[in-house]
Amino acid sequence: MRRHLPLRARLALMTASAVAVAIIGASIACWFLTRDQLMHQMDESLRAVPPPPVVRLSTSSDGSGCEFVNERGPVLVQTDDSNKARTFETRQIVRPDGTVCVSEFAYEIPPTQADLDVAQGLRRESLHDATDADGTHMRVFARAIPSPEGVQAFILARPLTDIDESLKNLGILLGIVSGIGILGAATTGVLVARAALKPVDRFTDVVEHIARTEDLDTTIPVEGKDEIARLGTSFNAMTSALKASRERQQRLIADAGHELRTPLTSLRTNTDLLLLSEEQNRPLPDSDKQRLLRNVRGQLRELSGLVVDLLELARPDRARNAPARGVAALHAAVENAVERAKLRGQEVEFVVDVEPWHVRGEEQELERAVLNLLDNAVKFGPPDGAIEVRLRDGELTVRDHGPGIDPADAPYVFERFWRSASARALPGSGLGLAIVARTVAESGGTVGLEPAEGGGTLARLRLPGTDRAPGQG
Repeated sequence: MRRHLPLRARLALMTASAVAVAIIGASIACWFLTRDQLMHQMDESLRAVPPPPVVRLSTSSDGSGCEFVNERGPVLVQTDDSNKARTFETRQIVRPDGTVCVSEFAYEIPPTQADLDVAQGLRRESLHDATDADGTHMRVFARAIPSPEGVQAFILARPLTDIDESLKNLGILLGIVSGIGILGAATTGVLVARAALKPVDRFTDVVEHIARTEDLDTTIPVEGKDEIARLGTSFNAMTSALKASRERQQRLIADAGHELRTPLTSLRTNTDLLLLSEEQNRPLPDSDKQRLLRNVRGQLRELSGLVVDLLELARPDRARNAPARGVAALHAAVENAVERAKLRGQEVEFVVDVEPWHVRGEEQELERAVLNLLDNAVKFGPPDGAIEVRLRDGELTVRDHGPGIDPADAPYVFERFWRSASARALPGSGLGLAIVARTVAESGGTVGLEPAEGGGTLARLRLPGTDRAPGQG
């Protein structure tokens, strides 16, 4: 039932319940402590009364009573209508055989087993509650005293009427105070819940506004360093990440549209020209027709490469969501990438020097990343130049002998669709190095381009190694 209540009501209920339990517990403890203290005082007052130094027992005519006389004189009594006495205290003697002698005018208090044990010398004293023949609640103290017959129990009892009445009044008072306290606790619980959930209300308003308007620029005001502040900070970080992701997505779509427009326009122009020549029965010369077809094929390849690159960049990023995947042989990926690059730059010489190195990642993705670095080197290097590929201690370097990279362009070369002024006339989509950066990041490494000493560009890729080779457990 409580699970279906609103959070505010549950918080108020829990607060009120906790305070109510504390108040009730304190009231009960107060009542018992007061009772124990009053009973302790009563017991001490009973123990403080010495037994009479001289006791003369005079059996009544019916054999049921006794007369107490001591050096201090007779006990003061107040006779009621039944000629019995309601005295401040009641005294009686219990003999070992269990017979009782009660002072005149007093009601008899039936002895308990503890009293009999005292009368028989088995115990020195006993304390207990009892009810006399008149129904009065009494506190009874039994003490062993010597007698001509041996040991007897001298019993001194006092009524607990005043204590019982005081405890009753105290219970009523504590009940009233507890009721007021519980009511106050409920009110306090409502106020506390309202104050505690006020930041949550603001949080909810902002979230509902974002859900309604999709305005990711809206942030939650964060105050303090408590859990609500941490939640607000985390939510603001999440909306900032969503905003950045949406901006990257919009930029990717815009850049992809821009990159697709040029080859598509060229394809449409070339195909229109071919169709127009056929429709007008004015065939193009074979050389021109072959040139147009080669252009169409090149543009289709460029479009296919761009689509593949876009699909690669569109897949979910695994660098943050999962630890490293399998174990890949980086040296094998480098060697395979070099063999594929030789087919694309047949006049380029590749100088390869690699040593075994195993990393966390997918070998096919690493091979594609290395191939993109090699394609970049082939593109910017001289047609008949050399490309130096070296792998040592987890660092792969690829150097070309082209014009080199402008240091001002180095921070931007791994962004999607970014191309330097000198590269805009060259074929390519501007996504190759972005794919390299993504793949390296997923394997926990770093990559960068820098001017090479003596001219050219040096690509430097570092990946942390692993002790396990592929296929090992």
